[in-house]
Amino acid sequence: MIKLIQDVVEDMNKQLERIETSLNRLNDEQIWSRLQPGMNSVGNYCLHLAGNEYQNLVTGIGNKPLIRERSAEFNANGGMTGEELLTKLRHVRTESISILSNLNEDDLFRQVTIPYELTDWNRMNRSEVEAPDALEHKIIRSLLIKVATHYGYHTGQIVLLSKILQPSDEHLTGLYH
Repeated sequence: MIKLIQDVVEDMNKQLERIETSLNRLNDEQIWSRLQPGMNSVGNYCLHLAGNEYQNLVTGIGNKPLIRERSAEFNANGGMTGEELLTKLRHVRTESISILSNLNEDDLFRQVTIPYELTDWNRMNRSEVEAPDALEHKIIRSLLIKVATHYGYHTGQIVLLSKILQPSDEHLTGLYH
């Protein structure tokens, strides 16, 4: 596996372990708890991470059909257990690794197209566009960094919410700060 891809996968796997530790500390009610109106739950972030990784790596790089409903990730208020969320995250990771393992050095500089559902694109960009414009073009190398950064950002939110919902002196990240 190419060094950059190996580094990205290793980092995202560490983040997934942190998510697993966080989910295992919470009951299903806590997983779907929103601390304030307008905030997301741990469950919402898990759905969002699975959707984002699938859209960018499996669909964008792997050319698989887009099967994501981004708005549903944030509107969900339950319906999946912590174990089901982990299964979903792990399944997407397995698909991503399968695709990324087949890339070569030249592929890192190839441009890919990330499709969006039109309603999601318009909501995210706060503008009305037609369907052909609901596309984002990225170089694979940059996309990998973007996805890994996004994954780490939301993992931090999951860890923090887990600590708030289930207080403990345990260091969920394996780090002391």
